[in-house]
Amino acid sequence: MTETLPTIEFFEGLPEEVSDVRLRKEKSTGCHNVLMIFEKLEALERFNSFRQRFSKALNLTDSEGKISVEPDSLRFIYGGPEGDDLQRVECSFVIEQDDHWDRFMRFMERYAEANGMGYQDQNNQ
Repeated sequence: MTETLPTIEFFEGLPEEVSDVRLRKEKSTGCHNVLMIFEKLEALERFNSFRQRFSKALNLTDSEGKISVEPDSLRFIYGGPEGDDLQRVECSFVIEQDDHWDRFMRFMERYAEANGMGYQDQNNQ
């Protein structure tokens, strides 16, 4: 069996590269908040957003299968001299169930390892 490289896609067949991931747990509800930051989107670079149907989901795929999450928020942050240079895209969503959180974290560990990323606990700095 060949190992599936972890991918993150807004559009099927067009992998995106996440720049940063921020994780937070709401003490009052126990829900986990995820913020994924992309410095660029291949979908915009290649204009595929106009040729392929956006499923309104962020698909995370690895050797265990596909996780499909619907973002609560998708913010496009622009800057530069004219204010029209895409600086980053922020995609946030909530994970309420512990077993879904565990699955997400297994995906993120695989994604981080495959893409040279590391985990840094902000509370211990």
